[in-house]
Parts: sequence; structure tokens; C-alpha cells
Amino acid sequence: MKPVMANDSEHINPTQRSSENQIENISDGLISQVNKMTETQSLELAKALISRPSVTPDDRDCQKLLAERLHKIGFAAEELHFGDTKNIWLRRGTKAPVVCFAGHTDVVPTGPVEKWDSPPFEPTERDGRLYGRGAADMKTSIACFVTACERFIAEHPDHQGSIALLITSDEEGDALDGTTKVVDVLKARDELIDYCIVGEPTAVDKLGDMIKNGRRGSLSGNLTVKGKQGHIAYPHLAINPVHTFAPALLELTQEVWDEGNKYFPPTSFQISNINGGTGATNVIPGELNVKFNFRFSTESTEAGLKQRVHAILDKHGVQYDLQWSCSGQPFLTHAGKLTDVARAAIAETCGVETELSTTGGTSDGRFIKAIAKELIELGPSNATIHQINENVRLDDIPKLSVVYEGILARLLAEKVV
Repeated sequence: MKPVMANDSEHINPTQRSSENQIENISDGLISQVNKMTETQSLELAKALISRPSVTPDDRDCQKLLAERLHKIGFAAEELHFGDTKNIWLRRGTKAPVVCFAGHTDVVPTGPVEKWDSPPFEPTERDGRLYGRGAADMKTSIACFVTACERFIAEHPDHQGSIALLITSDEEGDALDGTTKVVDVLKARDELIDYCIVGEPTAVDKLGDMIKNGRRGSLSGNLTVKGKQGHIAYPHLAINPVHTFAPALLELTQEVWDEGNKYFPPTSFQISNINGGTGATNVIPGELNVKFNFRFSTESTEAGLKQRVHAILDKHGVQYDLQWSCSGQPFLTHAGKLTDVARAAIAETCGVETELSTTGGTSDGRFIKAIAKELIELGPSNATIHQINENVRLDDIPKLSVVYEGILARLLAEKVV
């Protein structure tokens, strides 16, 4: 394999390939253009995307920009829109293995614009960093997907398998009409993915120091504890739901739900909200509302956790109504080919040793894993995501593109020497 440098301005020479192996829809002019790419290509595309205020679920034609660019190197685009959400499935090739880059063009709201040091949708270079909403989460990753594909295809126009991009505008919102709906479409026609790289920001201290090879499940409960309102001076005529729930709450917080495993920490139970009472100091409340969440490992199941919570509440004689919502099942890619390839590409480009982790919140990987044999998340630093003055290091941008290119080369290059 040709060494991949930590600078995506490296000259590449696809014209060494014999003409009979060239894919017809790649013109000599395009190859020449890709040969002359500089490291600014990824940066400029990231800026173009950041400048579009695509607050979820508004795409602001980000996907159109990607489709137009990738069409030039042989990608077919399929728009899969549901409700207000725009999704696009871009694919080059028809054979396996399928390597898919996945991400989202939507961003979270900016918060108070006046607190930003520069306008959030005017990408700004300052102090060695690129500032703007979506810089880290995750328009830089998407830009690097594209430039990595451009360089890889220029050097390997007759590569093995297929390359795909799955992009949605509904990841930061309810995530009901985004990736999950695209996965349903692909699954229905038996269009599966062998290797998926989700561009979520995963780095902690240095680019490439952490990749996610799984995520915990998320199970939420909305509990209403029923009592009887009354005067605080006559407690025998009322039922205080705070008091009746207290012993159950203690047991729920002390319960060991599982011990975790090699890849996952133990399942956690956390109360996020407790509300009860009228605001008056002399009224026993008639009900208590409790919101809680499990972040659960593969050692537990949704059904098992529900059963155990109900058993504890029933044990303590709590009168209640409980509504459940599961936003994602836990998933895991065991250390194997994709994690090995990603680690090798990172080591070559960034010179760091990569930790596999399942920490953090949920991502669209929870949906894609249903049709993907192996899946990881790999992107820039997550230190400023969703914050005022969100940013990425400028020198990480070309490196990330080269890492993605290195993964493609290791998985799909037609000949490794």
C-alpha cells in the first residue's frame, strides 16, 4: 500500500492505471483537478457547509451540494425525504463490500448569538481553529468524507466493492424521519452495509485518540406516583406520594443493574426530574412526577429493566402510572477488521494509539447497526460540541480526511503492495 501522508495535498497519479480499467464517468479533466488538490479542499468545503444555517431539521441544501460534488466522481444520488426531513443515499458501485460514511447536516440552535465571538454561521479562522456552528458536530467530518472519496477514487478508479454516504437532516432533533427511515428502506430491499464509519466527534485530547465501537442503550421512564391531596395538618386524610415513593426511590438508586463488560460500563439509573406539590407549604400534593433514564449496556435488556422497575415499585406498594420510551438499543462492534483498519490509518496519519470506547450519548449508529456488519464512530474533537464558539483545530481537518482515505484504501484498494 502506498503510504498515506498526514497532508491531503499529496500528489497522486491515477494515470499510471491502464486505460481499460478506468471508470468511464471519470474524465481526464477531473483526474487532473483531483491531482492538484491542496489541503484547503476539506477546509473550504467545511466552510461552505457551516455557512448554511441548517438548524434541525432544515438541511439548507447542504445535501444538494454534496450530491453535485460526488456526482462528478460517479456517485448516484437517491433522495429519501420524510416529512420535513431530508435524507440522501449516495452510492458508487454495485458490489460488496460496501463501505459507508454516515452523518448529519443538521445542527443544534446557536444559543444567544451575541455571546459568540464571531457569527455562528460565518465560518471563521482564529487562533489555529475553525469556528462555527457545526464545525465539530459534524460538518467538518462530512467535508472530509467527500474529499477522502475524491482522492481515493482518483487513485483507485477501479476499486473493489462500493462506497456510500448516508446523510440526514434529522439527527439533532427527534430523529424520527431521518436515518432510521433510510435504514428501513435499505433493509427492505436487502441493501446492506459491510463497514460503516459515522463521523461523530469522538476525539478527547488528540485527533484519533478515541473511536466509538458501540453505544449504550437509552431507556427513559415518565412515572406518575398517585396520592391524595389534603391539608398538611390532617395527614391521615391524605396520601403523600412523596413519602410513599421514597423507599422505592432509595432501592432504585442503590440497585446494581449489571456489572457491565469488557466494552461497556455498568448500566446506570439516573433521576432527571422530580416535581410535586402546588407551591403552597400547607398542601400535601396529590401526585408526584418523576422522570428517569437508564443508559444500559449489552448485559441488560429493555424488557428486563422494565420488569425490574415495576417489581420494585410494586414491592413498596406504590400506586403509579409509568410510560416508557426507548430511544435506542445498545450496539457493539467487536474489535475486528474495521477497528484494526481504523487504528492503522490513525496511527499512520496522527501518530497516536487509539482507544475503543462506548462512552457518551446516543448516535444514529444505533439505527445503522441493524444493517451494518461492523460500525465505528470517528471524527474530530468533541470538546466544544453544542457550545457557544464551537470549533475544530485547523490542522486536524486535512488529517481527518487522510484518515478516512486510509480506511478506504485498506478496505477497497484493488491491489495492496
